[in-house]
Amino acid sequence: MLGADVPIVLLQHGGLDTLSGKTGLAMLRYRRGSIVAVVDPAHAGAELRQITGIDRAVPVVESLAQALPFGPEVAVVGLAPSGGHLPEGMGADVAAALAAGLSVASGLHSRLGDDPALAALVQPGRWIWDLRREPPDLKVASGRAAGLPGRRLLAVGTDMAVGKMSACLELLAAARRRGLDARFVGTGQAGILISGSGVALDAVRIDYAAGAVEGAVLAAAAAAGPDTLVLVEGQGSLCHPGSSATLPLIRGSQPTDLLLVHRAGQRTIQRLEDVPLPPLGQLIAAIEALAALGRPAGSGPPPRVGAIALNTARLDGAAAAAALTATAAETGLPCVDPVRQGGEALLDLLLGQKRSPTP
Repeated sequence: MLGADVPIVLLQHGGLDTLSGKTGLAMLRYRRGSIVAVVDPAHAGAELRQITGIDRAVPVVESLAQALPFGPEVAVVGLAPSGGHLPEGMGADVAAALAAGLSVASGLHSRLGDDPALAALVQPGRWIWDLRREPPDLKVASGRAAGLPGRRLLAVGTDMAVGKMSACLELLAAARRRGLDARFVGTGQAGILISGSGVALDAVRIDYAAGAVEGAVLAAAAAAGPDTLVLVEGQGSLCHPGSSATLPLIRGSQPTDLLLVHRAGQRTIQRLEDVPLPPLGQLIAAIEALAALGRPAGSGPPPRVGAIALNTARLDGAAAAAALTATAAETGLPCVDPVRQGGEALLDLLLGQKRSPTP
């Protein structure tokens, strides 16, 4: 619903320099289409790069009214606040966008289209896209993705918010620069908003979660060939006591390749410091053992973790290099920071690991 040719304005109220703004920040970093303005009253008039470090020339304005002269067609809620409700102070700009004839896209848990006052403001031919909705006509997964040609890489993480989406998008960009047929399956609000499609996994009932992933992978792989690379955004972590997302992603995508994503130096779940992370080798063995189950007969060898994508964003250059070397030595696997170093090296590693063809 949100193609690359659609000019958007990001509603980023207070989120340009906070974790709550990660959805909009991801769009600023990875959306290929036009972002004509960012609304953030806290930083109006400032230079985007100075605030975020993202090298993109987008004006930061105080209100939706000030963004209208830049010609947006869709206003996108760029915040992911705790609780998932429309942040206080943003409602007026959402209403102003609809009244001005814009459409609105939101990944909040609270559905803007269910608000009668907002729904009444939608102009003819415009819409409110609440992407956190369960897809219709869901089926229980049956391993159908295992029969697809090409390769399917699933990013799995040691914790939430360690860079699973970023690693996939860096791989996608590197593959496309080489003219390869690469597809991305978004499974969270930022990934879906960036790519324009996907499945919001956390909106799906658990019995149908793997089936929803399966359907999204099949859709993304339409008309795929033997050289197609499908990159599936990971969610959650097997290490997190509150997360159940990894298993349906494994079952639904039937991956041929696995990429472990980890934050350098992290030893516990980020917001649950009494929950330790296991040694990476132990976690890799557990992931591979789970991924070897629930696979149709004749679907090729079970997937292996082929590399580590290490998030070194909190380290300086020397410390990052040391962390990459140490993690490679600990796991015996190649280790790359795809954001810091680009996706090319990680893509070379993936393509260099030969796989038996899918039947």
